[in-house]
Amino acid sequence: MAAVPKQTTMAIKSYKNQAQMLVKNYLLADPFAPYTSILGGILACKVVYDLTDLISSFYIKTYPSLTKIQRVDWNNRGISTTHAIFVSALSLYFVFWSDLFSDPHLTGFMVFRSSQLSTFGLGVSLGYFFSDLAMTLWQYPALGGIEYVIHHLLSGTAVAYSMFTGEAQLYTYMVLISEVTTPEIHLRWYLDTAGMKRSTAYLINGVVIFIGWLVLDRRLREFFCLATCSTMCTYIMIR
Repeated sequence: MAAVPKQTTMAIKSYKNQAQMLVKNYLLADPFAPYTSILGGILACKVVYDLTDLISSFYIKTYPSLTKIQRVDWNNRGISTTHAIFVSALSLYFVFWSDLFSDPHLTGFMVFRSSQLSTFGLGVSLGYFFSDLAMTLWQYPALGGIEYVIHHLLSGTAVAYSMFTGEAQLYTYMVLISEVTTPEIHLRWYLDTAGMKRSTAYLINGVVIFIGWLVLDRRLREFFCLATCSTMCTYIMIR
């Protein structure tokens, strides 16, 4: 194997250093991080859509026989499932395991706390809402009616406000925990579309959805009340 010329090696290192500086000083810098994460979320949606189409074409026997709009819906649900897994995992981390919102030694009122990671996660989620809303409007009303559009507009506005202001990110992630049931809901649709509505997997998935909503509804209400009371008490003491 021929040796790489020293000049070429130096040029590669130079480009690598420049790329690292670009990412560190611009893409991940505080003023640019929200916009970078939104763009990353949109690009990720495109990649997941294409991968879902490619994988389904090879491994799902009923996929080629679906209509065009059914295939679009199928791939779009792949995006929604991926987003749900990502944002629910991040939400569970921030709400139950991270010290960002629970450590009393950290400076700042809990409602106003944020980090680069928490802001990045909301930006990716906002990119998903933009992409899914665009798909819904493009295929309107095949992928969802006016209630779906209103839901995405309100959700996107709430996430955008929390991301750009850094306020109430804890409560935003608490709400986003509900995305944990989205993959099961989409799996139910996949099984139905694939002609497996009478299968054992369909029945088990339905039971999991029921238990998931039952647990989430109760636990989230308890935790939300606890967090709200804690915030109010802290605010009163500060005043």
